[in-house]
Amino acid sequence: MNYWLVKSEPFKYSWEQFLKDKKTHWDGVRNYAARNNLKAMEKGDQVFFYHSNEGLAIVGIAEVVKTAYQDPTTEDPNWVVVDLKPVKTLPTPVTLEQIKAEPSLATMDLVRLSRLSVGAVKPDEYKKVMKMAGL
Repeated sequence: MNYWLVKSEPFKYSWEQFLKDKKTHWDGVRNYAARNNLKAMEKGDQVFFYHSNEGLAIVGIAEVVKTAYQDPTTEDPNWVVVDLKPVKTLPTPVTLEQIKAEPSLATMDLVRLSRLSVGAVKPDEYKKVMKMAGL
């Protein structure tokens, strides 16, 4: 299993809306590195849901339920989406400030590649964030 992180601005698509929707396709990615991460996702992979710009925290865990396919918001074949479903709201959101303060998370994509909207998460990073969230 692999681990990932996706970012969304809460005013555009919040964790709360995701919970209501019960499933979504992760569209609108127009960065090649982020697109490559979407293409690398496998069914069952776990995905941190991060509120960007407002909140600046990992707030939930999602799961990949369908691997990469053509992004329906564009006819350009270079862009793909994956389908995600919410799994769990974190008991305690883990803020970017907390992540940056944790030495073992210094090389996390969220810290190193702050503008990347879909990033990889290493297994040890995933475990540490889960512990920080109270899980």
